[in-house]
Formats: sequence, structure tokens, C-alpha cells
Amino acid sequence: MTVASSNEAPHARVPPWRDVRVLRIVAQVVVVLAVGGLIAVLGFNLVDTMAERRLSFSLDFLDRRAGFDIGESPVPYNPNDSYGQAYLVGLMNTLFIGVLGIILATILGVIVGVARLSPNWLLRQIAGAYVELMRNTPLLVQLFFIFAILLQLPPVRDTFALPGGIFLNQRGLFVPAPQPSPSFAPWAVIVGAGLVVAVAAVVIAGRREAAGQPTYRLRLIGLALFGAAVIGGWFAVGGDPVAFDVPRQERFNFTGGMALSASFTALLVGLVIYTAAFIGEVVRGGIQAVRRGQVEAAEALGLSGGQTLRLVVFPQALRVIVPPLTSQYLNLVKNSSLAIAVGYPDLFKVGVTMSNQTGQPVPVIVLIMGTYLAISLVTSLFMNIYNRRIQVLER
Repeated sequence: MTVASSNEAPHARVPPWRDVRVLRIVAQVVVVLAVGGLIAVLGFNLVDTMAERRLSFSLDFLDRRAGFDIGESPVPYNPNDSYGQAYLVGLMNTLFIGVLGIILATILGVIVGVARLSPNWLLRQIAGAYVELMRNTPLLVQLFFIFAILLQLPPVRDTFALPGGIFLNQRGLFVPAPQPSPSFAPWAVIVGAGLVVAVAAVVIAGRREAAGQPTYRLRLIGLALFGAAVIGGWFAVGGDPVAFDVPRQERFNFTGGMALSASFTALLVGLVIYTAAFIGEVVRGGIQAVRRGQVEAAEALGLSGGQTLRLVVFPQALRVIVPPLTSQYLNLVKNSSLAIAVGYPDLFKVGVTMSNQTGQPVPVIVLIMGTYLAISLVTSLFMNIYNRRIQVLER
């Protein structure tokens, strides 16, 4: 019987041109070089074309006088200000419509998503019809339709008076405007202290939950303390910290309050009802992803339908809801660029006016694209942080 030699011949090394790992790296390098070369060619072509037409790729025009008016401005602005100030007005308008739209679309989307799973047949069918109508018609068409309806409303003298000091007419929506009083500062300090205590309770609860200890009571205490700070501080400072300036109807217009133009109202309503349909489907899918046994266990413990949804289903469904919900938030912000169709001076509309007046379309478009990219990245960052947080809490 022969004994195998311990000094066996080593395997032959694979040549580099046949090594899969080497070929993958080479392929990636070739693709990167090809894409980089294409971008360089296009860039040099753009620079040469702009030079022939005596155009420069610079943002020096931002310091020059704008010379055009903006109908709605959350910050001080007049035509004598610079293009940079005008661009800031457009950015603030975009952020305002984006934040407010995200909040309202989330609330409406959650309601629609829950209604899609309601045992009530009529409510379920109404929610389904709403989702199908909104998702299968273009947003631009919806904006034109809503704007046309607002323009058909009665004039100021025949305005609709809604509860809470709200008025609606063809000029837009007039709502009470909050005005801080001298007692606002001490009330804000009390509310801030209550918020710090509530956050500390949530952090401690998270650590106890990681250790397997019950945390529901601690979270409830933190929420109760914050509510006590808000309500108790309101009465403790002596006088209302915030007063509301109610609009007053004059002969040709309204004075006081906050005026939301027909363009802003149409854009906000259109973005909210359109995005809420998609959010509703995301919420419905997240709820259905929770195992049926979780609901049955909650019912066996005697929890009501609302308690089951709030305490059992939603906390588990969030891990499925949040990632696609982030995409819907980003879509809402980007869809706000359709404001130009209804005349609302958002970032894109102000940028188009700037490019027409300065004759610098390329720098302005690049600036607009960079701004939208920054907004999207910041939104994604916060949503990803929250997503990681709820993933950790579910372990």
C-alpha cells in the first residue's frame, strides 16, 4: 500500500486574463473611464459653446439687482433686492409648501390607508375609488382642475365664511394668523423644559427596552409631563402667549390674518390629495404585512380595534412603511416644481425668471438642481435616521 506524499504539487495559478476577480475590476475601471470621458467631452463642448456666445459659467449675477416682483414672500423682499435674495424667497416658498404638504399628506394618507382596510363596505369603496382616481390621473391636470375651481368661487363681497374665522373666495383662503404676545417667551421656556423631560424619558425608555424591561409607563409619564407643561404653562404665565389675528372683511379685500393665494391653495391641495393616495397604499401594505396572529393576540387580551391598531399593528408596520414613505416625501417636494403651472413663485419659477433676465440659463439650472438635490438628501437623512431607530426598537 502506497502512502500519499505530503508534498503534493500546488494548483496552477489562474492567469490574470482568465481570473474572474481581475476581469470584474477591469470592467468597472473601463466603465468609469468611459463615463468620465463622456462627461468631460460634454463639459468641454458646453464650455466652448458658452464662450462662443460670450456666456460665463459663474454666479456673479446673484449680487445684481433683480428688478422683478414676487407676489408671495415669507421673507422681506422688493424688486431692488438682489437675485440672491429673490432666489432665497423661492427657496423659502418651496420649503414652506413642502413641509406643510408632507404633514397634511401624511395625516390624510394614514386615514385613507386605514379606511382601505375598514370592515365598512361603503367606506372601503370610497377610499379605493379615491386612490384609483388620484393615482391614475396626472398631477398637472389635477392642479389645473383645482385652480379652475378656485377661480370660480364668489368674489370678496360674497365670500364663504367658514368656522374658526376662515374665509374662502376667488382670491384665496384667509385664515387667522398667530401673533406672539409678551407672555410667549416664558411660556416657550416652560414648554422647552417639558420637551427636554419628555425626550429624556424616551431615551431612558429606549435603554430599558433594550434590557427587556417594560417602558410603556415611562413613555406615558413623559408625554403627560410635556402636555402638562404646554397646558399648565399657558395658564401660569398670565395671559394668552399666542393671540390670533382674525381676518376682517373690507369692501374690496380682507385685512389682518394670513392670506393664502389661490395659487398657493391650489398647489397645496393638489400635492396633498395626490401624494396622500400613494401614502395610503403604503400604509395599507405596511398594515397587511403584520401577521394576523398579532391582531388575534391583541384581541385575546381585550384590546379594542383602535388600541390594537395604535399599540400593536402600527409599531410593527412602521418598519415596512417608512422606506417607501421616504420616496413619497421626496416626490412631493420635487412635484412642487409644478407650481409654475398655477403661478406660485416657488424655487423653479423664480429660477426661470432669473435665467430669462440674466441670460445665464445653465448656471441657474445647475443651481436649482443642486438645491433640490440638497433638499432631497437632507430629507432622506432624517428619514433614514428614523428608520434605523424604529428598526432597533423592534428587535
